[in-house]
Amino acid sequence: MTDACLSRHLADGIATLTLNRPDKSNAFDQDMWRALREALQWADDTPEVRVVVLTGAGKNFCAGIDLAMLLNIQQAIHQECEGRKREALRRLILQLQDDISSLERCRKPVIAAIHGACIGGGIDLVTAADIRFASTDAYFAVREIDMGMTADVGTLQRLPRIVGEGVARELCLTGRRIDAAEAAQLKLVNQVFDSQDALLAHARQVAASIAGKSPLAVRGTKQVLNYSRDHSVADSLEYVANWNAAMLLSNDIQQAVMASMSKRTAQFAD
Repeated sequence: MTDACLSRHLADGIATLTLNRPDKSNAFDQDMWRALREALQWADDTPEVRVVVLTGAGKNFCAGIDLAMLLNIQQAIHQECEGRKREALRRLILQLQDDISSLERCRKPVIAAIHGACIGGGIDLVTAADIRFASTDAYFAVREIDMGMTADVGTLQRLPRIVGEGVARELCLTGRRIDAAEAAQLKLVNQVFDSQDALLAHARQVAASIAGKSPLAVRGTKQVLNYSRDHSVADSLEYVANWNAAMLLSNDIQQAVMASMSKRTAQFAD
């Protein structure tokens, strides 16, 4: 399935979502925000999807928000009443935040395969993914500070949890560009590959490994990791106890145990 600005491909349990505005370096316009949310909702709702790989068409992964969309915000939120205008702007920001949060909300793991530019809204996007890989030509920058604005769609909330407070503050306050090697050193990406082909091959290899696991266990692991990130250890232990009290006694655990005992590969229902 293909949207004008985001294509979808499903095979062997892996949904590949490709940002598809290569002539604009996959910058987000209004249609792409919508398409992203709809694609992640589709991945979440489709039993045959077990894992998502997110990539970009053309030379760059994502150049952030389309400047034309940024310049048209005044027109989009126009109201005669100043209070209603401000309310409309707040609702727009909350909607864009929710579009990015669709990566976290999707029960299936999302792997970001990043090449070329990943700036501004691209950082918002990849920091909401579960796993990040990059090619050697990838580079990253939190550009909002250079546009005279405060990043408001997730970078300031998620990046410090990935790279640490001090590094995140430096990157967000200076807009400094970092290359793939430094991104790996800072743990923004897990691994770096020599080419885009090698990057995509590895992302799909990891995706295939995840797709071969119990879908119920994978979804539960993502859910518990997300909850534990935002709650205390005590609260998180109680949460996972409640989760497994509900989900542990499944067909999947029986299938996994029997496959291990007979030294064969387990086959799980979607």
